Amino acid sequence: MTTLSTTTGTAPEPIWTPDPAQVSRARITEFAEFAAARTGAAYPDYHDLWNFSVEEPSAFWSAVWDFFDIVADGDAGEVLADAVMPGARWFPGTRLNYTEHALRQGDSPEAAIISIAEDGGTTEISWAQLRRQVAAVAAWLREQGVGVGDRVVGYLPNTFHGVVAFLATAGIGAVWSACGQDYGASGASARFAQLDPVILIAADGYRWNGRVHDRRGAVADLVRQLPTLRRTVRVPVLGLPDDAQHVPWEEVTAVDAEPDFVRVDFDAPLWVLFSSGTTGLPKGIVHGHGGVILDHHKLLGLHNDLRAGERFFWYTTTNWMMWNMVVSGLLVGATIVLYDGSPSHPDPQRLWDIAAEHRVGVLGLSPGYLLGSAKAGLEPGRDLDLRTLRLIGSTGAPLPPQSYHWVRDHVGDRVQVASTSGGTDVVSGFAGSAPTTAVWPGEISAPLLGVALAAWDADGAPVVDEVGELVVTTPMPSMPIYFWNDPDGTRCRDAYFGTYPGVWRHGDWVTVTARGSVVISGRSDSTLNRQGVRLGSADIYDVVEDLPEVREALVIGAELADGGYWMPLFVVLADGADLDDELRARIVTAVRTQASPRHVPDEIIAVPAIPHTRTGKKLEVPIKRLLQGVPIEKVVGSDTVDDSASLYYFTRFIPRKVEP
Repeated sequence: MTTLSTTTGTAPEPIWTPDPAQVSRARITEFAEFAAARTGAAYPDYHDLWNFSVEEPSAFWSAVWDFFDIVADGDAGEVLADAVMPGARWFPGTRLNYTEHALRQGDSPEAAIISIAEDGGTTEISWAQLRRQVAAVAAWLREQGVGVGDRVVGYLPNTFHGVVAFLATAGIGAVWSACGQDYGASGASARFAQLDPVILIAADGYRWNGRVHDRRGAVADLVRQLPTLRRTVRVPVLGLPDDAQHVPWEEVTAVDAEPDFVRVDFDAPLWVLFSSGTTGLPKGIVHGHGGVILDHHKLLGLHNDLRAGERFFWYTTTNWMMWNMVVSGLLVGATIVLYDGSPSHPDPQRLWDIAAEHRVGVLGLSPGYLLGSAKAGLEPGRDLDLRTLRLIGSTGAPLPPQSYHWVRDHVGDRVQVASTSGGTDVVSGFAGSAPTTAVWPGEISAPLLGVALAAWDADGAPVVDEVGELVVTTPMPSMPIYFWNDPDGTRCRDAYFGTYPGVWRHGDWVTVTARGSVVISGRSDSTLNRQGVRLGSADIYDVVEDLPEVREALVIGAELADGGYWMPLFVVLADGADLDDELRARIVTAVRTQASPRHVPDEIIAVPAIPHTRTGKKLEVPIKRLLQGVPIEKVVGSDTVDDSASLYYFTRFIPRKVEP
């Protein structure tokens, strides 16, 4: 296990350092004192607290449980029954409920949710109103026979309806899953059909970049592809008429009821998040009530220092695990701000405007949006009232050093930049910041508490100040409890533990510096990750290779040296076909309408052939590394390629977009 130290050597000066006055008031400082009183040890700085959290996980997570006053039935004295991966069992014998914790603010008249539409329409829901709506939807679900373990799915944009529906589902012990309406019916069905859902909650459409997208036809197609459905609820985001006679949202929320939470086992399933489907059918990743409650209290309450009444806005969609993290702002009493629409409509300043108007304290933005703000010449610190803003979070891709400088110079020098690395797999983070950690440009401040993060080489040896595979060497409560339809656990083990048995391998290239900071160099797998929104290459292939003129396709998402992102689509054309303007337009339309409008390729390039492994798998990761400047002899052995000449063909694209 790597132990964090405060060694600096010739380290660069940090761009941000903690304010001693703020450190003294931070909850992580209170927690360190709380833990010290229990253990008799002292944790004078973040590194000491982190070392305690990974060396004594039972003591650490027990302290988190008590510090945040987790409410449960049963004895919480036994913390970690089996400290193995996979298969760790946390707090066995306890029963609790996520929604009960999310609604602990009671009938407060203060805002719980602020939901903003792209056209400016805003809905504010108080804690009292949220409790009433959640109770109403839960009662309606019970009337439909929905019970513990049943699945409820949402085909929804990022509005308050999804939050209410999820909390109602979790409150009765049922299992939630959702995706955005930028997925077509087939993409949504590829995920939901695996779950045999009994209830679908679907919007009539959404707005994006000034346009209205009517999704009633897609909803009808999705309903036909989900034969286990009992009822479908219509959510009137656009207010369009419903010819299918689905149950109106207004009817579902009209029930007069009081919350009645069903406490379930600590590791009972809470939600199913889906992998991007890079290599086939998306994997259903299942997380439990207890693990999410504990981890999100730690991350939001200690690392982000979120408190009751503070406003928490992270730009996301329902497709991304950050939606789940935003909802968990309710666990610590924060007001969550939702925005459904383009981040640059009607102009590039839109998210900054929302942060100023709604007095946001913690703001989450993608690296791409921060780069775009700089290129657009925005001056949010000068032009807007951002006095409440104290923390800017960024995740989804590595944040380049220039963005740290831009935030300091153009947003505010006391605003902390909290670049974070995590994933859908744990619906949380691995590395990030805290009120007590310094910030260096281009780096993540430290591994998160409770995360035994290290960089390992190919032989499984830890390395410092060298690039290695991101691994986690001890269990985390928010690790998946299982994969859906994986009864013997084979898929889960292969996904995370096949490289280093008993140790989590995440799929990121990472450097842990001698002073304890973390640098992410990008994905070591082939997931397409644009502006924090992940998509599997299979979703692109499904629509592009369906065109008669396209024989085969290869899509790559390459992080660039300047912080940009290049996503070319390579196509092998059918005999007699030409990549003319008409075909390019059809490919773009197919990707935009049938896969994802956020993943339209930057370039479409015709190639004579695409290389595969001997077993027929496209060489996505080797091609990506090749485009990032890795010498071809270090990318893949020619004896493992079905057509080595096709691999060499791709070297001609290296100088076009990517600098070594």
